[in-house]
Amino acid sequence: MGAHPRNPFLTVDVIIETGGGIVLIERANPPPGWALPGGFVDYGESLETAARREAAEETGLAVTLIEQLHTYSAPDRDPRHHSVSTVFIARAQGTPRGGDDAQRARIFPVDRLPSALAFDHGRILEDYRRYRDGAPRTEIFRL
Repeated sequence: MGAHPRNPFLTVDVIIETGGGIVLIERANPPPGWALPGGFVDYGESLETAARREAAEETGLAVTLIEQLHTYSAPDRDPRHHSVSTVFIARAQGTPRGGDDAQRARIFPVDRLPSALAFDHGRILEDYRRYRDGAPRTEIFRL
């Protein structure tokens, strides 16, 4: 019998809207930089449950998921391995605090994001900004 197939890792990321901006975390582990809260989906866990869990673990915030933005699957989006991430837009109230894999959590205005963004989160946040500004999904997410 052949070797087990290699499959991409399934992950979620969450754009948390709160307090006049969005919440980003400063990563405690490589690769360094600021990132959307998120992480791996556990076996037996739905994407929605994983998104709420990761957001709470990394920011201390209980989020309400509003909608799915998009699923990002470029093989090079994470320098460690091939991962596929479904990105949710969520809302929360309160002050974020870093926890789990996050050194810090802060609220940033969408037009003043840090330059050192990890993974493909710069692209994701640009897509989010365009979507929030009214661009149609068909223009943002070309297949």
